[in-house]
Amino acid sequence: MYSVKIEQLVKEYELKNLTPNVDFSGKILCHPEVNRPALQLAGFFEYFSSERIQIIGLVEHSYIATLPNKEKQEIFEKICSYKVPCIVLCRELQPPQELLDAAIKHSIPVFQTKDSTSEFESEVIRWLRVQLAPRVTMHGVLVDIYGEGVLIIGESGVGKSETALELIKRGHRLVADDAVEIKKVSHNTLVGSCPEIIRYFIELRGIGIINVKQMFGVQSVKDTQGIDLIIKLEPWEKGKQYDRLGLNEEYMDILGNEVVCQTLPIRPGRNLAMICESAAVNRRQKKMGYNAAQALNERIIKNMEN
Repeated sequence: MYSVKIEQLVKEYELKNLTPNVDFSGKILCHPEVNRPALQLAGFFEYFSSERIQIIGLVEHSYIATLPNKEKQEIFEKICSYKVPCIVLCRELQPPQELLDAAIKHSIPVFQTKDSTSEFESEVIRWLRVQLAPRVTMHGVLVDIYGEGVLIIGESGVGKSETALELIKRGHRLVADDAVEIKKVSHNTLVGSCPEIIRYFIELRGIGIINVKQMFGVQSVKDTQGIDLIIKLEPWEKGKQYDRLGLNEEYMDILGNEVVCQTLPIRPGRNLAMICESAAVNRRQKKMGYNAAQALNERIIKNMEN
């Protein structure tokens, strides 16, 4: 199971710490959802998502204001006894003293944000889904070609990095070379990035390591990119049948998501960068509803019928 430190949450959203004496350096978040403890404030604890961030908005805050002090103390004592990871008050709402007392007693950090409840809730869920997403590292090169994320894979030495370098020279952007970290952020979305230690670097056999950002400028690199297409490079085999029409698509399974995978045979004289560009544009056309192979097939069928 993956986790993210509460310190990262505080830094990402510039949260104000209302309990400076509480040490949260070792506290982590393991669930990509949040909870608004409205029912818990009313005394219902049969189902309580205590492992999530607890968010108090204007509705909860207004209800709390109607409670007598003794009841506030009992409710917050019970909520904090579940060892929730943290409590966040939105709209810069001021916490009641009973909440701060219970939080300090149970070493639970309380934060404050100026964002509205719905805005903060949606943004935190989006961020947590990315941070806690299932992930895998693949050997390959990820490039942004005309906005399409193209993952180039193949055996070592087949020419993946050289193809990526030519694509960069043609105005496209490098995301990762050699090791591509892939996260499943939703049921149909994979996002790739590069490990921090090798970010912006490319290895070229015979030359060594080059820094793409320093050599080609900041416009030649990108930190993250969704994966829309996989291109598999392999040496040309005489006699092997390769797809020449593209009517039937092949897929590769990555973390349970099916991604279109096209095999590109390597042969002297083939412009791999231009072919990758064409594959990316063709993939975008298909997503927009136009399939060139299907259009040609329909034209041939119609011509035969006439």
